[in-house]
Amino acid sequence: MMEHTLQQMMEQLEQAAHPMAKALYKGQGTKVLALAFKKGMRLKDHKAHEPTTLYVLSGSVMYEQGDEKKALTQYEQTSIPVEVVHAVVATEDSLCLLVQGEEE
Repeated sequence: MMEHTLQQMMEQLEQAAHPMAKALYKGQGTKVLALAFKKGMRLKDHKAHEPTTLYVLSGSVMYEQGDEKKALTQYEQTSIPVEVVHAVVATEDSLCLLVQGEEE
């Protein structure tokens, strides 16, 4: 089911004006979301309210936190601190996963 969902997101992205997000899994204390971007799309400044890791499945993005910018390409990841303003910009068409929740 997840592959079908991700494929649908990438197809729907063609018509999208903003990044697309879809919850793939919600469990006790854990959430997994898929994020799809067209090149140039920006996930505007926001905060994570729980420990979060961003994984790039395809494409490349720029993770921005304050004055810091971190380029992430396929299969790379970064931890996102809790309650810190950040943004994500797609430097090419991209598909990412966000994993939110406390580590065991």
